[in-house]
Amino acid sequence: MLKQIEDQARCAAEELCEVAKLKKGSIVVVGCSTSEVAGERVGSASSPEIAEAIYRGLSSVFDKKGIFIAAQCCEHLNRAIIIEEAAAGAFERVNAVPQPKAGGSFASCAYRSFSAPVTLEEIRADAGLDIGGTLIGMHLKRVAVPVRLAVSRIGEAVLLAARTRPKYIGGVRAHYDETLG
Repeated sequence: MLKQIEDQARCAAEELCEVAKLKKGSIVVVGCSTSEVAGERVGSASSPEIAEAIYRGLSSVFDKKGIFIAAQCCEHLNRAIIIEEAAAGAFERVNAVPQPKAGGSFASCAYRSFSAPVTLEEIRADAGLDIGGTLIGMHLKRVAVPVRLAVSRIGEAVLLAARTRPKYIGGVRAHYDETLG
């Protein structure tokens, strides 16, 4: 089961990179309920092993492309973000170290796996993966666009994806650069 979960995560990451036109330095927010992946109710069956499988699958794609994972914590840490210090920029840092039952297994795995993890209160990511209904929208840039991936589940959890694009401004006479999103 863990190998299948890892493969599903890898496939989702590969497709999101292509569809969202992610490039080096992009940030992908990932919310993940390992309980939902295991077929249980969110918050009821946290699994570090499932988190590690998902992280391996995602990082095998994102790391090669220089894309940063922003791991969203659960509501016990107010959906804070765990990210590499190199990607934190001017976002405000907060002090919290996620644990499987306070922050979530996926955020805990990311914290342990990153070379220089920091915790942020919020971020504005370029794209996102919501694994199991974790509500990542608050951490996406302003104009989020739903993306339908070939992989619709990771384990038993529903997988939703999004990309972002710049706002269209200017009304009916405006012309837009379609290469921007």
